[in-house]
Amino acid sequence: MDLAFLRPLYEVTGPVVSVHLDTSREDRDADKRIELAWRQLRKELAGQGADAATLDAVEGEMGGSPDVVGPQGESLFAANGRLLAVHTLTAPPSRNRGVVGPVADPLETVLDRDRQLPYVMVAIDRQGGDIDGYAIGALDATRSRSFNGSTLHITRVKAGGPSMASYHRRTENVWDRNAAGVADEIAGAVAAVDAAVVFIGGDDKAAAALREQRALQGMDVEFVDISGGRGGEDALESLRRSVDEALTSVSARAHAEAFQEYVAAVGEGRGVSSLPAVSDALAQGRVETLLLSADRSADPAKWSSLGMPLLVASSPKALGQDADSGFEMPAAALVLRAAALSDAGFTEIPAGLDVADGCAAVQRYLPD
Repeated sequence: MDLAFLRPLYEVTGPVVSVHLDTSREDRDADKRIELAWRQLRKELAGQGADAATLDAVEGEMGGSPDVVGPQGESLFAANGRLLAVHTLTAPPSRNRGVVGPVADPLETVLDRDRQLPYVMVAIDRQGGDIDGYAIGALDATRSRSFNGSTLHITRVKAGGPSMASYHRRTENVWDRNAAGVADEIAGAVAAVDAAVVFIGGDDKAAAALREQRALQGMDVEFVDISGGRGGEDALESLRRSVDEALTSVSARAHAEAFQEYVAAVGEGRGVSSLPAVSDALAQGRVETLLLSADRSADPAKWSSLGMPLLVASSPKALGQDADSGFEMPAAALVLRAAALSDAGFTEIPAGLDVADGCAAVQRYLPD
């Protein structure tokens, strides 16, 4: 996964507030629950030194997306009295968390986005079809909010869709005349969002006819049948659940394949593990892909500075001339910053795989 979306978070000076909040809307009391959770976090953040103007900036946008029904989360970043970024997540974070630090702490945001894939969704029946393509992190320009999770777009229909969907087409008379036309639209959607998978839900016979079309033959994309389709809110809800489940499965396979690439790199001498080894590779700009486990409960604190963002050290002394301006933060926050600013990619280490410090890297080249 490309970490370039994090770069704006590192262009500010001054304390940065990072908030990761459960904003799920699965009951009538959601607004009150979110308000109480934020009230507690705001108190904790103020205790960590956050100023009122910056907390007000977070509060002004905090609350998730009311028109997305079901599980969701939210990451918000602010500094110097202004909002830096807001991301709606596909799933709530493991716990509500607020951090004030010299730099942003975006671990939950990164993990959520890394579990997503660009995809095309086709809802089809004998009268017609809807084709929607979604890129990862599609931006709702009207709210300056990034929606990490593609399945969130399915439910969020009240906004009309253009700012959310990267590609949208609606066709009619598929069964009788236009199966080939729909296949062409699907091919266009795949190209538009660089989709990794196409989900097809709806009428079985219409879907079978669609799959036979020449435009879909030989495409380097996975086709997955799902339940749900056209036909109102119930069908839409079923479609979202089906896509959620299918995305989880496809994403898990992608992470397993990425880890095997790391294992192969180890055999070639390009793969390293442990925080010290990865930090050394990051400092020299050698990291092609950073790998982290999601469980950072035992994450140690490390040192870095604003002047030398690629350097992640175990003590301020190791920062050399920047020792006096050094600061301490969780290791994951600092290695993510170093990776983003050195154009490294990211992938999550699959659960259950034992890697030293839950941290590894594939290097671009071997050190001298």
